[in-house]
Amino acid sequence: MGERGIDQALVERVQQGDKQAFDVLVLKYQNKIIQLIYRYVHDPDEARDVAQDAFIKAYKAIDRFRGDSAFYTWIYRIAINTAKNHLVASARRPPKNDIDAQDAEQYEGAMGLKEYATPERLLLKDEIQALIAKAIDELPDDLRTAIILRELEGLSYEEIAQTMECPIGTVRSRIFRARDAIDTRLKPLLD
Repeated sequence: MGERGIDQALVERVQQGDKQAFDVLVLKYQNKIIQLIYRYVHDPDEARDVAQDAFIKAYKAIDRFRGDSAFYTWIYRIAINTAKNHLVASARRPPKNDIDAQDAEQYEGAMGLKEYATPERLLLKDEIQALIAKAIDELPDDLRTAIILRELEGLSYEEIAQTMECPIGTVRSRIFRARDAIDTRLKPLLD
């Protein structure tokens, strides 16, 4: 049984009244959800509080989970909406920037820079991270969300399509355009 099957079995147990099965799902996904929410609220304590709200909302709505998508895709959507609602309620706007410079280390180009910790390479790494973060920050919401779901969250194209409620072809197009925009911004620095 794969991850999705295990999650579905746990969800079914929760739907039958087994509260401990939901605790297992929370333990499995709480760190990923907190990190996700932190990208919006930029405060660790606040991120934990919002994540807790998201899990409470998920628990209350678990009877409506049909398994059409993976549980993580479903909870991801709830977490994003909870974070955005929290920011609106706090009289703040959701950030244009869905990731910070530290997350940019996950891009392939930055990995080679870690091997040679010369001051020049460290400076170049910092410049690349800042440029990637800025490039992602400047992407339109749909492109930014698609690239984050694919590159940082590791979701499949099908899961992204479900999360963003659009066809897979649209997802592929958005990811291509986002990568192209980031590449265009990096090209002068890397040349």
